[in-house]
Amino acid sequence: MKKHFKGMVAAGLTSATALFASAANAVEIEYWQYFFDARVTAMEQLIENFQSANPDMTVTMTHFPYADYRTKVAAAIPAGEGPDVVQLFYGWLNDYVKAELIQPLPADTFPPSMVDEEFFPMVQAMKDGDAYWALPTAVRSLALFYNKRLMEEAGVEPPTNLEEFLAAAAAMTKFDGAGNITQVGVTAGMTAQDHHWWREGLIRQMGGEPYTNDYQTVNYNSEAGVKALEFYTNLFEGENPVSAIGFMDEPQAAFKAGRAGMHIDGSFRIGSLDKTRGLEWGVTELPATADGTRSNYSSYWVNAITTKAEGEKYDASVKFMEYITSDEAMQIWLDVVGELPAKPSVGLTEANANNDVYGPFIRGLAYANTTKFANESAQRQLMVEMVERIQLQDMSVEDSIAIAAEAEQKILDEYYSD
Repeated sequence: MKKHFKGMVAAGLTSATALFASAANAVEIEYWQYFFDARVTAMEQLIENFQSANPDMTVTMTHFPYADYRTKVAAAIPAGEGPDVVQLFYGWLNDYVKAELIQPLPADTFPPSMVDEEFFPMVQAMKDGDAYWALPTAVRSLALFYNKRLMEEAGVEPPTNLEEFLAAAAAMTKFDGAGNITQVGVTAGMTAQDHHWWREGLIRQMGGEPYTNDYQTVNYNSEAGVKALEFYTNLFEGENPVSAIGFMDEPQAAFKAGRAGMHIDGSFRIGSLDKTRGLEWGVTELPATADGTRSNYSSYWVNAITTKAEGEKYDASVKFMEYITSDEAMQIWLDVVGELPAKPSVGLTEANANNDVYGPFIRGLAYANTTKFANESAQRQLMVEMVERIQLQDMSVEDSIAIAAEAEQKILDEYYSD
C-alpha cells in the first residue's frame, strides 16, 4: 500500500513537473486591442479557448484607451516591442502597411480564394494583390436603438421611415419651463456614428453618392448632400428641435441614462446596453425614405500579424489568427459583444438573421456601404467642424458643406499622391 501510494505521488509529481515544464516552455505571443469592455470580455474568452486547445501557446492581451491606441502601436512595433497580433480599424490598413507595422497573412493558411468565398465581400478591402493583410472576427452596421418606455409613454411606435422617425422624435422630446431641452427625441453628434449615417445613409437616400472614383473624389457638395445635411441639422437647429448637440456630453450616455428616445449606433453597442440596469430598449433598421429606399454603413475591425512576430512566435500568431477568425469565435463575439459575424455562414443563420436584436443589423448589411478612409479621424473631424460652423457661426448649410468638401479633397489628394 505504501509502495502504491509512493508511486501515485511520484506519478503526480512527474505529471505536475511535465505541466510546469510545458507552461514554462510555452510560446508566448502578445495581442493588443483598444479598450471596450465587451470586446475585452469576448477576447478573454477566445484566448482561454485557444490556450486550452493549444497548451504549448500562451496569449497575453494588452489594451489601451481608444485615444491612445494608434500612437502606442506605432511606437512599439518599430522598437521590437508590443504585439505579435494587433487589432486595427479597417480604415487604417494602408497606414499600417506603409509604415511596415504588419505583414501579409500566409497564403497557405489563408488562401485568398477561400477568404473571398467565405467572408462578406467588404472584407476584400483587406486584400492587396494575391495576399490578405488582415481579417476580421466581426463586422458592423448601424441601426436605430429606441427606448421602449419613452415610446410607450409618448404613444408612438418604432419608425419605419424618415417621416415617422421625425414624428416619433418630436413626441418624445421634452423641455423645461425656460425652454431648455431635458429629454431628446433622438441623440445627435458627429463625433459618434452620425457622420457615417450622414455619409453613407442620408446622402444616398437623398439620391446622391458621397464619393466617386473608389472614394478618392469627394462628391457630397451636391444637391443631395445639402438635403441630407439640412435634414440632419434640423434635428437640433430647426424651428422645433428634437435633439441637442452635446446633450449629456455623449449621445450614447444620454440613451443609456434613459434621457433619449432614439439613438443611432453600431451593433457593438449591444453588449454595453445589455448591462445597463433599468433600460428597456429595442432596435430596428435605420428608417427608409417614403419610397422605401434604405442605406447603411458597414465597417469592421481586423486582426493582423505584426512585423515583430518571427520564428515560433510567428507560427503561434498564425494559429491564433486561424482561431479568432473561425466560425466558433465569430459566434462567441456575436453573443458577447453584439458585433456581426464576418462570414455569412455564421451571420445569416436563421436564428441570427431573425433575432430581435441582431436581425436589424444583419439585414442592414444587405444595403450597406463601407467608406474607404484615407485618414478616418481627420475626415470625421471635418464633419464635426462642418456642423459647428452651422450651429455656432450661423453659416449656411451650402457654404459649410463646400468648405468641408474642399478640405476633405485635400486630405484624399495628399494621401493618394504618395
